Amino acid sequence: MTRIDLTGLGVRPAQVWGGVRLVPLVRAEPVAGLRLHREVHRGLGPGTVDLGDRTTYTSYIPHGFVADWTGSGAGAESAAFGTRLGGAAGEAPDTVPVRRLHRMAKRRQGERRLRFLPLHLALEGYLALHFGGPSVVWDEWSREAVRRGLSPRAEAAYAGWSVPGLAEALRIFELHPGQCGTLLYVGDALAAAFVVPHPEDYRILHPTLVEDLYGELVHQYAYYGAPVPEFTARIRDGAGGVRSLADLRAAAREQERAWAVAHDGLMARDLLETSYAFERVYRAGPFDLHRFLPPFERSGREQHIGELISDRKGRTVYLKTFRLSEGQIRKGYLLRRLAGCDWHLGRTAEALGTSYAEVVRRVRGAGLGALLDAHVVARRLRETQEG
Repeated sequence: MTRIDLTGLGVRPAQVWGGVRLVPLVRAEPVAGLRLHREVHRGLGPGTVDLGDRTTYTSYIPHGFVADWTGSGAGAESAAFGTRLGGAAGEAPDTVPVRRLHRMAKRRQGERRLRFLPLHLALEGYLALHFGGPSVVWDEWSREAVRRGLSPRAEAAYAGWSVPGLAEALRIFELHPGQCGTLLYVGDALAAAFVVPHPEDYRILHPTLVEDLYGELVHQYAYYGAPVPEFTARIRDGAGGVRSLADLRAAAREQERAWAVAHDGLMARDLLETSYAFERVYRAGPFDLHRFLPPFERSGREQHIGELISDRKGRTVYLKTFRLSEGQIRKGYLLRRLAGCDWHLGRTAEALGTSYAEVVRRVRGAGLGALLDAHVVARRLRETQEG
């Protein structure tokens, strides 16, 4: 599996509020055998996740998802269940609590349920990209870089409620019958994709979009972008046109098909046509939980990280994505090129077709300058200039 397969999901005309556009995704039939529930975390403080390899992940974690593949809820109505982490009900903490969680994805003991942290599973995979740092002790890298790698590594993101217009859009948009997902655009740039197996799951989890994390680019588009045009459909009457309700129905369906073709061919093209590197995190019965990274190409196209649950045929049952900023794409690209050249700056410069000084500039521009030995790098720069 290298691409995202949205087979079984249909597109419905978008709803627009200011610069926010939501494109509903619907299923003719819910996916049998899997349901998603929300696990509520008390308070708005940070959460710390023990990753099991002497590293931790810290972020704003408002909730978790629980994947239930018992089969008892497949195709039937069910309500989300939750837990509260903290003191007794109604008891206010004296300080902001830090929730401590074990692993990004963990099976419930004795149950066919998997608790995982939506989106953070994908973000942790991006932060772990070549996290170990230099694999060879070259002189240019500091002792700290060789000993600790890229630790600590941090990236900035915005909570959904801080993205202008998003909270209001999610509140007023109507849900379609059979809706199991949405494609969220800000300034007509794809900000995120969200898919679940069952319409009832989506109805309950739709409000969680305002608590998700969004990239810097999305926030800028929402803050500075102008309102986007609404979807409109025009049906012509007259000779050979609409003469009955059946004709009107057929014309409306044709407009829906035209919208779906235009959307799949233009607006969501980069998401669906990109070849990703998938990592399986957990096997849940007949379903697999993956997280994925893009190729980090310097192509100017949008690139997403994310996580998904697929069935045995590779079809997407659950999906959540995070759009990377241009700076984050450049950092991923640089890290991969450095790792491919065993972290040798001179070889990396040759592979990139540029100079030693330019590679040093890119390393510093990516926020990794502290990993360099300033004295050795300065000497090498003088040697290259004199040579």
